[in-house]
Amino acid sequence: MPTKKFKTNINCGNCVKAVTGFLGDVPGIDHWEVDTSNPDKILSVSGSDFDEAAVVEAVEDAGFDIHPAEVTN
Repeated sequence: MPTKKFKTNINCGNCVKAVTGFLGDVPGIDHWEVDTSNPDKILSVSGSDFDEAAVVEAVEDAGFDIHPAEVTN
């Protein structure tokens, strides 16, 4: 299952709650999480077949900034 990572400004639990409904509407996402302890507030999205542009649009529609990120673990 491929995982895409994004830099965001989703920085707290209430922010995560605010974006939940928007990301829940994106087809093909099986799991997502935000590492609010990371300075870049990394959003990790995994699924079998989701559109990266739809993820960006959903997060922006929720009122947050988002940019693709190259992250090494």
